[in-house]
Parts: sequence; structure tokens; C-alpha cells
Amino acid sequence: MRCAESGGCTSGPTAYEIDRCRWWQNLERTIVKPHVIVTLGATAARSVLGRITTITALRGRPVPLEDGATAFVTIHPSALLRIDERADKEQAYRNFVADLKRAAKAVT
Repeated sequence: MRCAESGGCTSGPTAYEIDRCRWWQNLERTIVKPHVIVTLGATAARSVLGRITTITALRGRPVPLEDGATAFVTIHPSALLRIDERADKEQAYRNFVADLKRAAKAVT
């Protein structure tokens, strides 16, 4: 979030902050006209989709957006750092890479 007012990175932006920054994101999307947007984490997903959602509900599949772009929802990379068990971390990493590959395939 570029314009989070709460300061620091210890917590994500509030719903109010996300909504207040929507104009900035809309302006960027109007200028760049992306075909694919990858949302890294629940905050990014809420910001792009304009609604609260869970990552598990949308992960791994394309989500059409009103402007014709397609969103792909996945975890934030920092979530991988918080997984303690090695096998779980490796599986989560493989899933994350698979998510990014799906998004990359949609670009080409």
C-alpha cells in the first residue's frame, strides 16, 4: 500500500486506508492498462477486487475484473517465512510458484 497512513509495517492498512487509496490504484490501472494483476496477500486482493475475500476462496484461478484485466490471488511471500515445518514450507513455496506460473501463462 503506497499511502498507508498508520505508519510502520507491523500491521496492514485498515479498510479505510485501502478505500482512500483506491483513486491512486485506479489511476495507475488506467495509465498502465495491465492485462494481468497478481495480488500478493489478502490486503492486495481486497484492494484490487474491492471487497473482502479469502485467499483460499480464489487462489489458483483467474478472477475477471470490470476493466477487462484478470486478477490472480495468492499468498504474500512473507507468509512463507512464517511457516515453521520444512515440509509445509516447501509445499507452500511450490504452490506459490505454481500460482505465479498460472499468472505468467495468462500474460503470454
